[in-house]
This record gives sequence, C-alpha cells and structure tokens, in this order.
Amino acid sequence: MSLRDDADKIIERSIKAVLPDEAVRKALSGRNFGEGRLILVSIGKAGWQMARTASDMLGSRISDGIVITKYGHALAPISGLKIVEAGHPVPDENSFSGTEDAIKMVSELTENDTVLFLISGGGSALFEKPAVSPEELKSITQELLASGADITEINTIRKRISLVKGGKFAEICAPAHVFSIVLSDIVGDPLDMIASGPAYPDSSTSEDALRIVEKYGITLSERARELLMTETPKELSNTETVITGSVRELCAAAAAACKELGYKPQILTDCLCCEASDAGSFLASIAVTYQDTKESVAFIAGGETVVHLKGKGKGGRNQELALSAAWALKGLRDTCVFSVGSDGTDGPTDAAGGYVDQDTIGNGGEHQLTNKEAEQYLLDNDAYHALQCTNGLIMTGATGTNVNDVAVVLIRR
Repeated sequence: MSLRDDADKIIERSIKAVLPDEAVRKALSGRNFGEGRLILVSIGKAGWQMARTASDMLGSRISDGIVITKYGHALAPISGLKIVEAGHPVPDENSFSGTEDAIKMVSELTENDTVLFLISGGGSALFEKPAVSPEELKSITQELLASGADITEINTIRKRISLVKGGKFAEICAPAHVFSIVLSDIVGDPLDMIASGPAYPDSSTSEDALRIVEKYGITLSERARELLMTETPKELSNTETVITGSVRELCAAAAAACKELGYKPQILTDCLCCEASDAGSFLASIAVTYQDTKESVAFIAGGETVVHLKGKGKGGRNQELALSAAWALKGLRDTCVFSVGSDGTDGPTDAAGGYVDQDTIGNGGEHQLTNKEAEQYLLDNDAYHALQCTNGLIMTGATGTNVNDVAVVLIRR
C-alpha cells in the first residue's frame, strides 16, 4: 500500500468520525418541544446532513422548515422541508431568497413555538439578508476574502452589514424559543462568530469592526460605515445553544486513524491560524527534522489558515498549504504532507485539499513539477492546477460535515 493510500484512508476515517449525525441525535435525544409549532431552519455546508438527521428523529412533529446549503451539498429531498442551494463563500440571490423564506416561517410565532436552528460553517454566506445593497455586500465579502483576513475578522464585519447576523435572527424569531445545534468551524468555538452568530449575543464591538476595515483598507459606502457604528444585540433571552462538533474532534479522529495504520501520532495543534504557505513550510520542516526516525510517525495540525491573494489562479488554503510544503520534501524518504477541508470543498474548487510527497517536485518528469514551475504556481495562487499536474488533488465530494481543516505529515518506516 502506498503512502498516498495511507493518506486517503486517514482522510476517509477522519471525516467519517466527525459527521454530524450522531451529534445531532445526541442533542435532540429526549428533547421535548412542547405542543407549539416547531420550525426547522438548517444553514451551512453541513445543513442538509444535520436536517436529515433531525427529520428522521422528529418526522411530522416538524411543522415547517428550510435547508440552505452550498451548491452540490444537498444530496436528496427531505420530506416536509424546502431545500435551497446557494452561493459560498460569496452570497448570491439564492442566499437572499432562501433567507427571506426562513424569515417568513418564523416571523409570526408565539412564545409556545420553537425554532430548531441547525448551524454549520458556511452559514455566513448562505444565510443572509443584507442591510446594504447586494452588490456592496458581495464586494465587501470579496475584498475581505482576498485581503488575508481571518474568519473572525470577516464575520465581525458581516454581522454589522446584515439584518440576520449578530443575534438579529433570534430577535426576528421572538417571542418563540430558539434552540440552536451548532457544528463549529472556527478555532476555539466562538458561538457569536460561527455563521456570524445569527442566534447568539455578539461579543465584538463597532471599534473592532472599524479597526478591521482600516487594517485591510476595505472600501465602504457611507451607509455601510454607519452600520459598522451600530451595536449588535448583546443579550438574548429566547435562545439556547449546544455545540456538537469541532476541529479538536477532527484532529483526534485523524490521530486515531494514523494509529490504526501503524503511525505514532502527535497532535501539534488544533488552533492553526496562519498563512497557508507558512503552515506548509512549517510542517515540511518538521518532516525534515524527523527523517532519522526508526518508527512511522504522524504529525497533525488542525485549524483554518488564510491565503492573501496576489495572483488570479485557482485553489484554496489546503491546496496552497500542501504545495508550499513540497520543496522541503524533495529528496526525503517515504514522506508526505496533505491538508484537507472537512467539508470536502477547498475554496471555490471541487477539490477538498492537496497532497505532496518527496516526488512532487523534481526534474519535471511525469507528474512532477520543476522548482520554477512550482514557484510560479504559488505566485499565481494557482495550487489547484499545480496539484492537478502531480495527481495531488484530494477529491472527496461534499462530505456532510464542516469542522475546519486538518493537515498531516506522514513519515513511514
């Protein structure tokens, strides 16, 4: 079995271990929603998987509901629920219309009613009613994504130019009770930042928002700047929240999978939050340091890196991380680095991530890049096409979960 085979098995087993099915079942087990109406709203890349589990458990008890997820992530109809696929990472018309449908479902509820709100990563783009023009919202989102801002910074801005983020959706649901089940895709599990906290009090301030705008030079209209100065809800009396999964569980699952395959695993961090290229270089340096190991070892890092776009190529943070590690692996023995997004999509591509080993960069033979070619691909932020040349793209399809990314160094002996 090849090193790539090991990598593929680790990816498969890791993602399977963090699917939201069992977590949602646990959160709903024994739960009594009373006799009022029960409205299900499920948003994010894992929205379909979470909604399907809730539907299986609750059946006709659900009065009405909607799923808003990324294109290609809804695998089949779910009885009694409207399913909308929409834009990510930049919202589109389906994001807006799906959100309007959700608002209509919850706008005339009573204190006896409940909104079952299922939240996963990607919800910030997928669940949106903008307080500025749709064009400006898309422009601000694109600027933030290209600037290298991290997800907490991006969502701090998103909350203030939205009519549903930063606790505002919970206010729309009032006086109904909102019971949220959250699949975390942000390091540290900050509930007010996951999907931009539509049903959780906001801990950020207008000063935080202005600081981020100035830091990255984001272009704002006067209306948007006024909204940044408007505080979001700091207290909500009608909400209850349960976290069901996180990147920490993903790293633990990866470690268990490595151990099953004969590697001695070490979790380096579950809080990785630097530039993707720096993370790749760092992991490759660990691979170099441990070349004299007598046993097979694995080093695991989970989190969410960022990419500061300078070129116009195609790729995602996991692909860029992997490609950035390739130089240092050249000439090593049975060593690879791979990085994957648990949702199965890395950036605006159909790949989940990337894989490189000691043969990725060489003399430009079949499935090899030269040093110069690899350098140019990185300058162009075009890791997708570089890894396509080397058979280094990791393709999983939509997985039904979303708990950040995991990167792994494997050294086989």
